[in-house]
Amino acid sequence: MNGNYRDITDIPRYEQIAVDLATKIAQNEYKVGTKLYGRSTLAGQYNVSPETIRRAVALLQSIGIVEVVAGRGIMVVNRTAALKYLENFKHRRDIIQAQQEFSRLLEQRKEIDLAIENQMKKIMNFSSYISNVLPKVEEIKIKKGSSLAGKSLVSINFRGETDATVVAIEREGEEIFAPESSFVLKEGDILLYIGPDGSKEKVENFIKQRK
Repeated sequence: MNGNYRDITDIPRYEQIAVDLATKIAQNEYKVGTKLYGRSTLAGQYNVSPETIRRAVALLQSIGIVEVVAGRGIMVVNRTAALKYLENFKHRRDIIQAQQEFSRLLEQRKEIDLAIENQMKKIMNFSSYISNVLPKVEEIKIKKGSSLAGKSLVSINFRGETDATVVAIEREGEEIFAPESSFVLKEGDILLYIGPDGSKEKVENFIKQRK
């Protein structure tokens, strides 16, 4: 049995003293059949009132570790009971510590959940901002019979008419990125473009008007 029980500060003082005395009995510092110091002496040793010592002794007596014998004083009567008391005390301490750790983890989880919620809000706000700021790529097809076929981008003034910019053209499964203004359109070409709000409607009207 070690003396780890002597450093406990979060239990009543009388119980700290009871644990300390039980530890000394378990370690045979106080042997069975011997007499403990009187209450006044113990009170001086532990720097507490005699009332605190009385409560500590009453606790040890209630579980059969010591016995108060008239005319003889406080007698040690059962080392095994002391060992059992310390073991039970250890289990109780372990439970209390587990409960405290559980409470700490719950608080920590609350903080983590709150942090996650705040970060999710930031992500949603950033996503909303990005979706509003970054241009969206749209596409439209040059249909068969369109008057745009055979004409270059510059000749039809695509950007001037629609406020949109062609960023790529898909032709027969091949993508042509950043086509030059001299690029000549063909039937079936798919124009990929970007532009400010309202440009999509302008592009659709522009293409429809040139069937």
